[in-house]
Formats: sequence, structure tokens, C-alpha cells
Amino acid sequence: MEVLPRAFYDRDTLSVARDLLGCYLVREQGGRRLTVQITETEAYIGRMDKACHAYQYKRTPRTETLFAPAGVSYIYLIYGMYHCLNFITEAEGEPCGVLIRGAVPVENRDIIAENRFGRKADQLTPAQRKHLLDGPGKLCKGLSLTRAENGLDLTRPPLYVCRGPAPQRIHTGTRIGIDYAQEAAEFPWRFWCGEVGPEEDGHGIL
Repeated sequence: MEVLPRAFYDRDTLSVARDLLGCYLVREQGGRRLTVQITETEAYIGRMDKACHAYQYKRTPRTETLFAPAGVSYIYLIYGMYHCLNFITEAEGEPCGVLIRGAVPVENRDIIAENRFGRKADQLTPAQRKHLLDGPGKLCKGLSLTRAENGLDLTRPPLYVCRGPAPQRIHTGTRIGIDYAQEAAEFPWRFWCGEVGPEEDGHGIL
């Protein structure tokens, strides 16, 4: 598979968020590849987005990675429990990124299922299969991603993205869980493919 170059991420954040749909996210660990296909993303643009951790260029130890060059992973912890994976976009110094909200397993599904539920894929309940990776915390748990993987170069192992088939249909809507962000809560910066819509469950953190 063709690994996405840094130039892919060094573009308008909204374009990157849309273009990531259908791509393959690969996590190499212990000599094995855990591969998923990205199905849902959200864009964050710090210079004018009150939902972004680095709104108006706010720099803290937590947000420092947001100012890194494009094509770097930004993983943070929320509620003291759940990790969220983001890809840094645009020019170095511009705090922008794309949250990977959802995916479906492609390779080593059993390992991904064991990471999530402690059992192989064929032992999952229908609900567990349906909601295996449809939330950012679920995705990180399934791929065994933590703050230890913050700041990784996304153009090489152990964490990288490869081109995939373009979705036949892309949906747009408002982002999830950012009611505090005033007008930014209404920005249509969430993108997903497939039939799952904002009225469906499975869009939470876990």
C-alpha cells in the first residue's frame, strides 16, 4: 500500500479530514500490523475554532504537539481514561489537526477485538461488532494507542496511513461533544462515510 506523504497533511485541514475517509490506518506492534479503514473524522483549526485545544494559539505542555509540522500524531487523554488520535495538519506553528473518530478493522481483527473486549472477533456480540471502533476512545483502545505514541511521524512505522478507495458518498455534520464551543459547535466539520448518521448511536467516546 502507498503510504501518504507529509505533503498530504500539509494542506487545508478540512480537505485533509475529507480525504482521510477510506484510507487505511496501520499500527505496527510486536511484529504485527493492525490495519483499519477510516470512516469518520473531525477537523479542528486553532486560529479560530473554540473547540480546539490551542484556540487562538494557546500553548501548553498538552497542546505543544499541535504546533508541530504536518504529518505528526497528536494523542491526548480525556476524562483521565480515554485516548484520542489526531493527525497534525497545515504549516508548522499553525495548531490544526484531524481527529480520527471511527474506523472498521481490516487486518488482524482478532487482535483488535482482544484489545477492546478481551476476546476474539467471532466471540463478540452483535452490538460489540457493530460498535467495535466507532468512537475515538474505542479506536485507540483497539489499536493499543496511548500518550506513548504522541508525536510520532505518520509517514513511517510504527503508525502510518495508506491510500484507500475513495468513498462513494461523504456526509457532513456538526462535531460531537463540544457544546461548550459556542458558535464553533455549529461548524459542519465532521465527515463520515457509509450510512451511519448523527442520529445513530455509537458516536460517543466509548
